[in-house]
Amino acid sequence: MNQPLTKTPRIEVVDALRGFAVMAIILVHNLEHFIFPVYPEQSPEWLNILNQGIFHGVFALFAGKAYAIFALLFGFTFYIQSNNQKKQGKDFGYRFLWRLILLAGFATLNAAFFPAGDVLLLFVVVGIVLFLTRNWSDKMILFAAIFFLIQPIEWYHYIANLINPAHQLPDLGVGAMYGEVAEVTKTGNFWDFICCNVTLGQKASFLWAVNAGRFMQTAGLFLLGFYIGRKQLFVTTEKNLRFWTKALIIGAISFAPLYALKEVIMQNDEIIKQTVGTAFDMWQKLAFTFVLVASFVLLYQREAFSKKVSGLRFYGKMSLTNYISQSIIGAIIYFPFGLYLAPYCGYTISLLIGFFIFILQVQFCKWWLKKHKQGPLESIWHKWTWMGRK
Repeated sequence: MNQPLTKTPRIEVVDALRGFAVMAIILVHNLEHFIFPVYPEQSPEWLNILNQGIFHGVFALFAGKAYAIFALLFGFTFYIQSNNQKKQGKDFGYRFLWRLILLAGFATLNAAFFPAGDVLLLFVVVGIVLFLTRNWSDKMILFAAIFFLIQPIEWYHYIANLINPAHQLPDLGVGAMYGEVAEVTKTGNFWDFICCNVTLGQKASFLWAVNAGRFMQTAGLFLLGFYIGRKQLFVTTEKNLRFWTKALIIGAISFAPLYALKEVIMQNDEIIKQTVGTAFDMWQKLAFTFVLVASFVLLYQREAFSKKVSGLRFYGKMSLTNYISQSIIGAIIYFPFGLYLAPYCGYTISLLIGFFIFILQVQFCKWWLKKHKQGPLESIWHKWTWMGRK
């Protein structure tokens, strides 16, 4: 007799890990004043020292890593959704493309309040790689992930420059674009702010991601998350816990030399910094990302830890809602059209505000999920993804 088809059950640690990533993102964005670099002109010496310590500490822990965890789990979620459809004999691929189009709408909503554009637009474009590789073998998926993570574009430009010293990276004009967006933000005109963000800001963000190596890294992380899903590595088994222990050790051992080499490389000519330097910067951040992921997965097996961070599960289930709402809240707090607190908030105060927003969002998530299966934006995304399904 045929067994009834069932969906892949939610994996608790994945929700908590996603919540951890979004929490880290909100802390980094608050320190950056949501890419609005206006800070107090004068502060006591002790506060300056504290501010610098907090800035360097938070950025060392989370900058470039929180987004990487988010990207990894995006690929993992694709596996869950595609696998659920595969059990019913259906191909999720084209439905996923429609889902990406919907995500572009959410990216635009978030970018409207975030002057630097939005990473979700990058996810929309790079997400196509998941559609193209959805039927590949596990080995091919892993090979493709490694290929993208190697940063082939950066190495192409470096080798091309060795062959022809006249070869340079194309100037995408990102700095000038960000400068123009910053000037519009300072005017305090709400509608000009919105229009500039969703046009020039989005363009600047996307091109910056290309320059910074994030385009290739995101593709690699998507496929790595897809591979992790196929191999069921987030499921709690002795074998998988040994895997994450090895990942932690390898990531920890790799991070220090990669970081040191990156620092040395950054002392060279501009073309080397922009190519080899970018590759090593992405690699050291990737190594530390796996330190964070593996540590979290292993610690989550301890009941005391999982109870203390239980709020992250609710936060992670509503990651899209929390990610976009934090930009709206941040814009109201820091920007000239809102409360304009940016000139009064150094890194220390900004971090406290970030934690306060996070706590409020967690409480809202707990309240909302008592009555609903999904967050507000998650529910819309889900309903529109499956519209017209028979």
